[in-house]
This record gives sequence, C-alpha cells and structure tokens, in this order.
Amino acid sequence: MRLDIISIFPDYFTPLDLSLIGKARADGLVDIVVRDLRDYTHDRHRTTDDTPYGGGAGMVMKPEPWGEALDAVLASVPETGPMPTLVIPTPAGVPFRHPIAEELATKAHLVFACGRYEGIDARVAQWAGTRMPVAELSLGDFVLGGGEVAVLAMIEAIVRLVPGVLGNPASLAEESHAPTSDGLLEYPVYTKPPSWRGLDVPEVLLSGHHAKVAQWRRDQSVALTARRRPDLLA
Repeated sequence: MRLDIISIFPDYFTPLDLSLIGKARADGLVDIVVRDLRDYTHDRHRTTDDTPYGGGAGMVMKPEPWGEALDAVLASVPETGPMPTLVIPTPAGVPFRHPIAEELATKAHLVFACGRYEGIDARVAQWAGTRMPVAELSLGDFVLGGGEVAVLAMIEAIVRLVPGVLGNPASLAEESHAPTSDGLLEYPVYTKPPSWRGLDVPEVLLSGHHAKVAQWRRDQSVALTARRRPDLLA
C-alpha cells in the first residue's frame, strides 16, 4: 500500500515511524510519502491561504498549491497502476467508521489532504473528483485545528487492517466494531496477576471452561454496549 500525505506541517507525521506502522514501513508493507504543500507555492512567503469570497472570519486554503501537489502525486503513479483515492478530512464529511477503514485498507494507493484554517477551496475536491475517487470524511462531531490529527487516526485504523501488519490477525476478530462482533463493543480484558489492589479478575475467566468464558464475554459486550452505545444494539 502507498500513502501520500499533503500538509503544511510535514513534521506532524514523524509518529508514523513508530509502532505498528513504523514496522510495516520497515517491512515494505506500506510506503508513505509526506509532501509539504508549501513546496507547491511560488511567492516568497510560500502562501497557502487567502480571505474567503463572500466574507466571513478565517482564511481558506488556496486551490493553486493543492492542484500542483495533486498533479505531482498523479504524475508519480505508474501508467499501469491504479488511480489513488483522495481522502479529505473535514467536519462536514461522512462519518469515518470501521467499514470505511476496511474498504480503504483494500486500496493500493491513498492520498490524504490535510486542510487548515476554514478548510480547502471547494473546487479542489470538485476538480480531483474528475480524476480519482474522493472521500470527504469526518472523524467525529467536533472541530480540530487541522486535518493532521484526523489523518494520523485514519491511517492507524486503515493500515492495521492491511494483511501482514498485525502479528496475529485473529486479534481483529473480536474487537469493537469488527464485523464478527455483531456490532457490539468489546468485552473487558484482564491479565496477570489475578488480584491487583483489591480488585480480582472475574472467576469465570480463571475457570478454563471455554463455553462459560464465551458466554460471559458475550454478556459483557451486550451490557457495555447498552450502557455506552445503546444506538448500536439494534
């Protein structure tokens, strides 16, 4: 899988050298290219934003640098290679959910556009949509200072689903929001020691009775989902 990230803060993505994603990069499972949007400007101030048409507070990211940055990404795609999918984080986007992460994990090439200020000129997504699939996605019902945090979260959710990234793929099966979880949140988990600061591991987990353990975990998932995410129970 190849990932291109375009941002005015490329250093934001140094954490992608760590943990699972860092190992996936070292193993050649994921190729990540971070591009500085300011490299595609042509004034001495390297300007990427301007005042919005129609008035209002804040600034809007200019289309010209974005167009040139996306041109550079497209020019690097092999003639026989698949077109990338452009992902634009925005509070006005479709909610980013596990099924979307699963779908994006099947793509060979993703491009992430990190907006700032009041967002990216709307013509960028419109133009890009004539050349590649575009997904405008929201991490949640809140507003961040820019798209970088959202892109880091999305990449983590997507790349861990790429075959070979997780050491034990079975760990994906029972976690929250996985298809095999029936839409329930994951049950509580415990490890050694059996007693810690006056709190004991539930006796059933020490019993060795697999059927009882499975039923306890199912019951816990239902109870936790009802308490925290009743909207998922249906």
